[in-house]
Amino acid sequence: MDTLKTLPLQAPGTGHSCLQGIRVLDFTTSVAGPYGTLLLADLGADVIKVEKRQGGDDTRSWGPPFLDGESLWFLSMNRNKQSMTIDLLRPEGQRVAHDLARGADVVVLNTTQRVQEKLGLDYATLKAINPRLVHVSVTGFGLQGGRADLPCYDLIAEGYSGVMHLTGEADRPPQKVGTPAADLLAGQDIAMATLAALFERTRTGVGRQIDISMVATMARFMSPRIVPYLGSGESPNRSGGTDSVIAIYQVFETADFPITLGLGNDAIWRRFWTAVGRPEYGQQACFETNAKRREARESIVRVIAELLATQPREHWLALFAKHRIPAGPINSIDQLTADTPLREDGMFFAMQGTAGLVPQVGLGIRFDGNSAVLRTSPPALGQDTERILREELSMSATCIAGLIDSEII
Repeated sequence: MDTLKTLPLQAPGTGHSCLQGIRVLDFTTSVAGPYGTLLLADLGADVIKVEKRQGGDDTRSWGPPFLDGESLWFLSMNRNKQSMTIDLLRPEGQRVAHDLARGADVVVLNTTQRVQEKLGLDYATLKAINPRLVHVSVTGFGLQGGRADLPCYDLIAEGYSGVMHLTGEADRPPQKVGTPAADLLAGQDIAMATLAALFERTRTGVGRQIDISMVATMARFMSPRIVPYLGSGESPNRSGGTDSVIAIYQVFETADFPITLGLGNDAIWRRFWTAVGRPEYGQQACFETNAKRREARESIVRVIAELLATQPREHWLALFAKHRIPAGPINSIDQLTADTPLREDGMFFAMQGTAGLVPQVGLGIRFDGNSAVLRTSPPALGQDTERILREELSMSATCIAGLIDSEII
């Protein structure tokens, strides 16, 4: 089945207007930076994606799979943006970038301090051009310190942060999270920090330098595991997700498919045993608090496992929904994207791209009941270069032709 054709088709619209009038220059590539600027674009910002003349954003070549010759990784995080190409290694290209920065509100880069200075895009240089500019950097280790020049990808940041050490079964090797978590969380930090700086600018009139480290972002992501260690001295190890501070919070097998089950407080604990027809078990004094249940976790898990193995998944999920007990399936990606409520909410949709239908994942945030974000499809490489120079910099056709002939754009 062609799953793309099963998606509801969403037409371009006005999207959200929260950041209408905010101009973002996006010099980033790969995932973290483009995801951060995608969030800003979805909220209404005008994002100009500045790419290399040859090849553009690295993700344009990430594949297979490709769709109509385009990378699906690239298509996943570059809607609602314009694309222009500039050779930033040449002075003429840097002058164009500086002219754009004069009229921008935000600049986002994913290069080290040394590279930013080489390209003339460092904070000191751009602040002198535009004191109101919010200058955002996302790198593996931050712009300062002994590791500042080290290269980094999501995998490396996940390893540094401890998340890989705690992900997976106890008797298996460390595992990476199944999505680029460090990239995506750092991208969220880009959006969050940018919004904070823009809000502050309404009072001060000046911009900020924002320095986002993927490793630091992931370390903060691990704070619910770090703080208990720092306070107790007990270092956690991976256990397949069965060592939560919540006594019963893990995967269980049923007669056919596994489910997740979270008995997160005393009331849910009692409702669970009532729902399965054994209220007396849940009412025992030895299980009356989470701390006591943790002490008896092994025996409780054994009883629940034996019970849930007697019926198929859908039986238990229907029962638990009726009794308001947190539980759910372990969806594969195909099952997730077929989820009816998520589709009805507009979480998965198709749009008309430059070469055909393009699948998308929505923002998932509603403003006054509206979650539609689509304004424009992911751009072809450099498709907006001449228009941006003409409309934003009032550049003449002769000047633009000269830049093209000189291979600056």
